[in-house]
Amino acid sequence: MPGQWVYTLGYPNREVEASLNAALLGGFGAPERTSFETRLKLIDLLKNQNLPALKDLFHAFYATIPNDWYRKNELAGFEGYYASIFYSYFAALGLDIRLEDSTNKGRIDMAVLFQGQVYVFEFKVVELTPEVRALQQIKDKGYADKYRARGEPIHLIGVEFSKVSRNIVGFEVETLL
Repeated sequence: MPGQWVYTLGYPNREVEASLNAALLGGFGAPERTSFETRLKLIDLLKNQNLPALKDLFHAFYATIPNDWYRKNELAGFEGYYASIFYSYFAALGLDIRLEDSTNKGRIDMAVLFQGQVYVFEFKVVELTPEVRALQQIKDKGYADKYRARGEPIHLIGVEFSKVSRNIVGFEVETLL
């Protein structure tokens, strides 16, 4: 609007973004020491491309979130709640992350670019969209196409959560070379 200032807030650099997200993990229930160890494990899994072990790492984390934190917490029933935890762990490492990454057929929930690899994540809460599989959506919408010209391996990762079990109930990985 004329005469109005418009501000866009952001992080001044990756170090500040990583530090803020590391601090936010405490708000999700991650004790500082455990959170640090989990982040070290996450970077190791990415370096070694041990994607199936990501499920175990995050499953264990979601299991540590106290039951009381779900009481009267309507947000915990939505995809964004679970996706935010994934995002915070990756962002706390200072990685190149793209959220709600637009394509010609939709939006990738989260893409991570790391050491010549592309990781494309789709998150679903099974009670909200029981007929849609996360990995299948990545493939159906051709989300990997956006990154094919990079000539790097692309890992498609479909993660499904249950608001009833409050954890990961589906985790599928497919790699395109």
